[in-house]
Amino acid sequence: MNVSPRCYEIAITMGDPAGIGPEIICRALSAMSATERATAMVIGDPAIYRRAAVSVGAALEFVPLEQAESGQDHVAVGVVEVPEGVEIPDGQISAGAGDMAFRCVHKAVELVQAGRAQVIVTAPLNKAALHAAGHHYDGHTGMLASLTGASSSFMLLASETLSTLHVSTHVSLRDAIDRVTPERIIATVEAGHAHLVALGMRAPRIAVAGLNPHCGEGGIFGDEDSRCIAPAVERLRQSGFDVSGPISADTVFYRASKGEFDLVIAQYHDQGHIPVKLIAFDTTVNVSLGLPLQRTSVDHGTAFDIAWQGKADATNMGSAIAYARRLASGAKE
Repeated sequence: MNVSPRCYEIAITMGDPAGIGPEIICRALSAMSATERATAMVIGDPAIYRRAAVSVGAALEFVPLEQAESGQDHVAVGVVEVPEGVEIPDGQISAGAGDMAFRCVHKAVELVQAGRAQVIVTAPLNKAALHAAGHHYDGHTGMLASLTGASSSFMLLASETLSTLHVSTHVSLRDAIDRVTPERIIATVEAGHAHLVALGMRAPRIAVAGLNPHCGEGGIFGDEDSRCIAPAVERLRQSGFDVSGPISADTVFYRASKGEFDLVIAQYHDQGHIPVKLIAFDTTVNVSLGLPLQRTSVDHGTAFDIAWQGKADATNMGSAIAYARRLASGAKE
């Protein structure tokens, strides 16, 4: 009798192996129950994971996926191997590390597309290392959009207190202003609304932040708010969305943090990142929307300065994994 390959809830990618990714993955896995670990696979080089487990004092064993599925070892973690290839120096930018981070994500996409995993959880990568390896992406979100053929993607920063979704992310501030168009704003709101509904929220309340100080003060400080943002909000309202805006960015995040809104649409990277990281730095989860797969991530970098010293805190990785499980549960339902 043929048995269908098992589908795991989450596939965790190593990130940049020169950074803290392997260590925080091991800490997070160690904190799971045996039942929870059985629903997760990791992607990367088993030798690096074993070294990371020793570094953080985690009693884990990393074995091929097929061996983990057939064994009874409660500390065994199944690995889909992506070999190191070249020696990678700890705590430094290198092309080898950037290439390995890319190959792990590429393998994760293949596994999801093959029905072997439901949600990807990514450890941090380094963009300079990624570019040094010849992979010219702005980060995980752009990479995943390219690998899956998605026409667009969006970055959500989710926390219990405040969540923001960005009209643009890794572009210059000058380019970000050019991306504030009615069409992009509408697409961003629609993606955020669909995500919140998928998580069980019946009528999400969404606020759209203004771009200019005080939303332009009637055109005194720029006309993008009245020319681009306000018409987009009106079109969304006419389509039945509970959306407000533009609301001045110096008040909208505070109002959302007090429960008035479920999601704030930020017009550019720092406008959305600063308030969320200020309020919930350790627990904010980076979620990719608009892709034909689901992905969560930590919302911090590779921390080369403390990498491979057993110091890395896995709180954020734990939050990213917990959010991924919510997404996986929603997909099952």
